[in-house]
Amino acid sequence: MAGRGRTSGSGVVVLCLLFVSLVACGGRPVTDAARDAVQRVLDRRAEAIVERDESAFVRTGARSGFDDLREVPFAEWSYRVTGLRRSGDSATAQAELRYRLRDDDRAPVTAARSLELSLDAGGDWYVESERPARKAADQLWDQGRVDVVRGERSIVLGVGQSGARLRAFADLADRAVPAVNRAWDTEWPRRLVVLVPESLEAMAGLLGSPASSYRGIAAVTTGETGAPADAPADRVILNPVAYGVLGHSGKQVVLTHEATHVATRAHTSAATPLWLSEGYADWVGYLGTGRSPLEAAPELWRAVTEGEIPAGLPTDEDFGFTGDSGGLAQAYESGWMACRMIAERWGEERLGEFYRAVGAHEKRPGAVEEALDQVLGTTVEDFTAQWREYLRTQFG
Repeated sequence: MAGRGRTSGSGVVVLCLLFVSLVACGGRPVTDAARDAVQRVLDRRAEAIVERDESAFVRTGARSGFDDLREVPFAEWSYRVTGLRRSGDSATAQAELRYRLRDDDRAPVTAARSLELSLDAGGDWYVESERPARKAADQLWDQGRVDVVRGERSIVLGVGQSGARLRAFADLADRAVPAVNRAWDTEWPRRLVVLVPESLEAMAGLLGSPASSYRGIAAVTTGETGAPADAPADRVILNPVAYGVLGHSGKQVVLTHEATHVATRAHTSAATPLWLSEGYADWVGYLGTGRSPLEAAPELWRAVTEGEIPAGLPTDEDFGFTGDSGGLAQAYESGWMACRMIAERWGEERLGEFYRAVGAHEKRPGAVEEALDQVLGTTVEDFTAQWREYLRTQFG
């Protein structure tokens, strides 16, 4: 054998002989080739989804799932294979999915996915199924066929909902946007993306949490606090059970509340206490409805009339979904009354300035104190005392 007297050269030849079934000398492991092949088929599958090309989709794998997302207007859809486990003619791929809704998402949403594949008779990889990766939240189309209704200022995507119901939600969302604009004149997308799952359990699946966390909660808005201008659009996710039992006015208040979260997202940070973010959203939601404190804050009214005026504004922990619906309602009502008091005594514009001043801080310590001083000219102690007296006069 050439190079017998050179240990390093001999070692290379031996290694090539021993691992010829796994590695081509100077090349890459066969698993890399398989991963590349899987990536290529997923690239073709992604293009078929964006183009709504059913025949191209079927050439990459099972047809199941295509109808579920056919109506969703994707501007972008792509996979990046992050891991591959192969066993003979079968494989499980872990992938990062990136997708963007046309006209709504300014940047892609990312989601972890798991795909099962097999080799077909021609030696090409074939997608058998796709699902959320372990511990990852559902996407709406994982739960069934998505129907889509576009409003003037919204897009509503639902599973198991009638077209008439989705249209009604779009009308509510379209009215919520200008309602928020009247109170919050800072730049924001001025559009809403609303998801309507079929059940409370399905809502929880979209949020990756137990259903018990959202029982009695009419809607939740997802998004990153302090989100930059190129972040994906927030999603307003409705609880079809709790939202469904509300009257028309209540439905409008809830969607306007959630639209306020979308509008204020870029100015909401870790420094913003929940009493301010939720209270401000309720304040905007109730504007122009004529709802009195007694009508809109019954739990707080009960506490005050029974001589149990809260000693201070609610903490973030008071907004936790612990099953104590009365305590949770009182926390929301307390935040609303604090924002209502600011708007009445300092003015609506000053309330917005106060919100932005708090959110401009990166951390909680000192944020509220400094904003109270610089924007409202008061202290935490004085503000709390005024708020407690305000509760007495409003509910007295």
